Amino acid sequence: MSSHVIQALGLTKKYGNFYAVQSLDLALDEGDVFGFIGPNGAGKTTTMRMLATLLDPTSGEAYICGNSIYEQPREIRRLVGYMPDFFGVYDDMKVIEYLEFFAATYRIPSEKREDICEKVLDLVDLTFKRDNMANTLSRGQTQRLGLARVLVHDPQVLLLDEPASGLDPRARIKIRELIKRLQAMGKTIMVSSHILPELADICNKIGIIERGELIVNEKVSEVMQRIRQKSMLKIGLVGDLGAAVKLLASHPLVQQVEERNGLLAVSLVGDVADYTELPRVLIEAGFGLTLFQEEEMNLETAFMLLTEGISA
Repeated sequence: MSSHVIQALGLTKKYGNFYAVQSLDLALDEGDVFGFIGPNGAGKTTTMRMLATLLDPTSGEAYICGNSIYEQPREIRRLVGYMPDFFGVYDDMKVIEYLEFFAATYRIPSEKREDICEKVLDLVDLTFKRDNMANTLSRGQTQRLGLARVLVHDPQVLLLDEPASGLDPRARIKIRELIKRLQAMGKTIMVSSHILPELADICNKIGIIERGELIVNEKVSEVMQRIRQKSMLKIGLVGDLGAAVKLLASHPLVQQVEERNGLLAVSLVGDVADYTELPRVLIEAGFGLTLFQEEEMNLETAFMLLTEGISA
């Protein structure tokens, strides 16, 4: 029996000769927010559906709070709130009626339903839409209603598949704030996206899945510690940028150089602490220097470097 809240061991889903998910290993503990990153079709939804016991794996095993997806699916469904990437709402129901309907399907006693639904509506900041028809909500409000729906039975684990997909910037911020509040409540959350910056500031663990394989699976702190060993410079020049690229690419301190938006992005070899030689090399070659600074490493930059040559 697993001591982790979520654990996958060699989880695999195969369709003919195609692997949707291949030998996926994962371990998440209470309060973890796991950012599950990958392009569309990489295997994110398939993984979540297997963990939610909605799809049978081809092989491998997974546990939710110690319960096997094969042997205790009913127990798992009580523990999990799964929000799919696309879902509909009923045309003839008010928002509060929609939530009470799903509370009833979870067999929440009738005398408790209204109070629970009111509290969940408040949590997702939709109380002001309580008596509106569910099908009149905006896309962002519908996503928050979908999140409210999976919270009515107070699940310990949340599997959120692309919850910010198709939302405007303000609605995306609201979803991120909601996830932070749910983490503070002790929920273990797996949230997928094909856009890394959506998740960079809310996750303590990150995984990248590519063609069904989990190619990166680390704590955010470990990723940032690794990436601090790689220095990246931004250089602004007056002169022929193509010639400057060739000059720097041949220098022993430089691992890679490319032109980005009129500037040179230079990654250095290993843990280079002293790169003061580079401005001198450029000036002596006749270039005018307008900018020379070390680029601040964020999670997006980190993963571009760590998955270079691995992720498509």
